[in-house]
Amino acid sequence: MKKVRYRKLTGYKYQLKRKYAIQIDLKPLKRIRRTVSEYLLFSPQGLLTIKKHYAWDGPSGPTIDTRDFIRGSLVHDALYQLMRESVLDYRIHRQRADEILRELVLEDGMCKFRAWYVYQAVHIFAEGGAHPQPERKSKTITVP
Repeated sequence: MKKVRYRKLTGYKYQLKRKYAIQIDLKPLKRIRRTVSEYLLFSPQGLLTIKKHYAWDGPSGPTIDTRDFIRGSLVHDALYQLMRESVLDYRIHRQRADEILRELVLEDGMCKFRAWYVYQAVHIFAEGGAHPQPERKSKTITVP
């Protein structure tokens, strides 16, 4: 009998059902290969591709997950992951990543006031989420 290996995930609300790509005006500081991780591709020209099955926690903080917030939260979470993995330098790219969030939610129909306070909240409270971090250790479970 083949054994199943898995790990528990915590903190995720959404999983992408098909890939999503967006051209952004951020570029990596160092020359990288196109592939960043199993779920993220980032080209030297700034094409961010988020692969099917990517999981993210959606909008964070005291907010309501509305349709006009989902795409922005997806791209923002991916950009913050690139900063945590030191593909992007958070000291240089974080502000622009937060601005991209604001631009996307406005494109998707969020009112200007809400987009403004979303940007302010993220910019004030989310800095720690962009700092480079060692890979988290998770317990692998084998059954039976």
